[in-house]
Amino acid sequence: MSIPAAALRVVRPVVASPGGVAAAGADYVVVDRVRKVYNEGSRQQVEAVAPSSFAIKAGEFVALLGPSGCGKSTLLMMIAGLDAPSQGTIGVAGHALTQPRAETGIMFQDPTLLPWKSALDNVLFPFLAAKRAVGPADGPTRARAATLLDQVGLGGFHHHKPRQLSGGMRQRVAICRALVYEPDLLLMDEPFSALDAITRDEMNLVLMKMWEEHHRTALFVTHSIREAVYLADRVLVMSRRPGRIIEDIRIPFARPRGLEIGETVEFNEICGHLRGKIQHTPQ
Repeated sequence: MSIPAAALRVVRPVVASPGGVAAAGADYVVVDRVRKVYNEGSRQQVEAVAPSSFAIKAGEFVALLGPSGCGKSTLLMMIAGLDAPSQGTIGVAGHALTQPRAETGIMFQDPTLLPWKSALDNVLFPFLAAKRAVGPADGPTRARAATLLDQVGLGGFHHHKPRQLSGGMRQRVAICRALVYEPDLLLMDEPFSALDAITRDEMNLVLMKMWEEHHRTALFVTHSIREAVYLADRVLVMSRRPGRIIEDIRIPFARPRGLEIGETVEFNEICGHLRGKIQHTPQ
């Protein structure tokens, strides 16, 4: 199998400025020698993430791929500011990350919608969580939420409760909720893993359309090699636990992309290359 040279990028440690943050204008997210150890200092100590470094440029869509338990979600939660590194530094938008950012949108495996609220009110929930009341008089904010629902194909479901929506529809609401306050960074932790194959393909198309329209810097965690190659500008591969970045591949396909790209020889060669990397990482 032969992967085009332009598609492969050698992994090198990111050179960060003092304090671990990249120089202004260079990179949007900088992960510099980040390591995570749980129960540190005890007999039950577990190293979840080995020292890892990479950077994501503004507007870039990066997929994080690796075997189960390799620390992908742990790394994502550290970039979200919801967990702290044991060592190393993370910088976002030119600032050292020390706590969660209001400008970061997050999607989890479960859509985590409030069952008693409508689709529209679930999209608006981030404003309520931030203690920014959204009443009938706040027309622009409600209009933005409604427009997002329309864009993901839920135009007739604004007032439906989660129990009245399918799994794919609930994840569409979750996408809108993550985008409604216009975050500069979108983090996604296997948001489509519980969906059937056909619905998952549909959601990949929806996410691709929304990302191309809103063009946020994005990091997407997935177990699916094909999903990673289809969605991303770059794919980072993690080794088995303790996870570390062992491959950084730039995906050479132009956008927009249709699902038919998955039938091409080049697409399947790249998937095969990534599968080999994952399968042959040390235990």
